Amino acid sequence: MTIKATPTPGKSLISAEDHTLIMIDFQSQMAFATKSISTELLRNNAALVANAAAGFKVSTILTTVAADSFSGPMFSEITDAFPGQPLLDRTSMNTWEDAAVIDEVNRIGKERIIFAGLWTSVCIVGPVASAVDQGFDVYFITDACGDISEEAHERAVERMIQLGAKPMTSLQYLLELQRDWARTETYDMTTGFAKKWGGAYGLGITYAKTMFNASEGAH
Repeated sequence: MTIKATPTPGKSLISAEDHTLIMIDFQSQMAFATKSISTELLRNNAALVANAAAGFKVSTILTTVAADSFSGPMFSEITDAFPGQPLLDRTSMNTWEDAAVIDEVNRIGKERIIFAGLWTSVCIVGPVASAVDQGFDVYFITDACGDISEEAHERAVERMIQLGAKPMTSLQYLLELQRDWARTETYDMTTGFAKKWGGAYGLGITYAKTMFNASEGAH
């Protein structure tokens, strides 16, 4: 039997409509002890993910732990992207054990879930392991997560991969949502996010547009 290629995306590639994003415990108390990634880069990557999700209208759940009594408010880079959206505050370290969060997961009804947050070894491993166990298709954004050490972060990443969850990065998340530069309705938004939060790639876009008026959609 001959296998024939077709110009269609793989089923494991994400789209804006096929998943729920859950952003967990991006709070100052958790960030103070995060050493696997700089706080500045973490906030940048979290902003990129949040704005990509908001811009592409991805169903998104924002959740905190002990926000008023211990951990502090969620990063403004995230809440600014979702003005007026309620934050689901928990007592449980494992988001998946919080009834309000699970009610929202079930209300949205997506079988694919993408996680990001602090810390990787606690706040992300817990819900990832739980969601995988219940049959969800689970991804996590490695550079929008952080932990108390590189060791803690890397062991958590390895553990989640062993469980069957799929790692990705913040810029990958944005570009996979766009996926085709011919999608003109989101082109300016995507390149705008990349210029603001996409690091060296964003500088390259700025350079090309300024110097040559170049466009990724041009042939």
